[in-house]
Amino acid sequence: MEGNNDTYNSIDEYIAQFPPAVQEKLKTLRKVIKEAAPAAEEKISYRMPTFSLHGNLVHFAAFKKHIGFYPAPSGIEAFKEELADYKTSKGAIQLPIDKPLPYELITRIVKFRVAENIKKAKDKSRKK
Repeated sequence: MEGNNDTYNSIDEYIAQFPPAVQEKLKTLRKVIKEAAPAAEEKISYRMPTFSLHGNLVHFAAFKKHIGFYPAPSGIEAFKEELADYKTSKGAIQLPIDKPLPYELITRIVKFRVAENIKKAKDKSRKK
């Protein structure tokens, strides 16, 4: 199910390429991220839907058997115990496509990343 190699101009275009059941999961994931980070901007980065606030917050992408959620290494490290049931790597979480997504956990990870990026931006501006 991995998308074709086209580039997308919007998250809507990205989501539209998938079958309806996957589209629904991606739309809900997008909504959950927007609610957790209302000030974040949407864009396509690394050919994936991305939310940005003082830098990239999170990315997501659909694949044949999972939805990849990319909250940066810090987002995975901070929630590693709660993510023990999922396949993870340094910067990625694989959420099985045939199981319910852990929206409450995703919300907390996104809010963690928002706080982290805001703090980094404040610290950076103090150094100037």
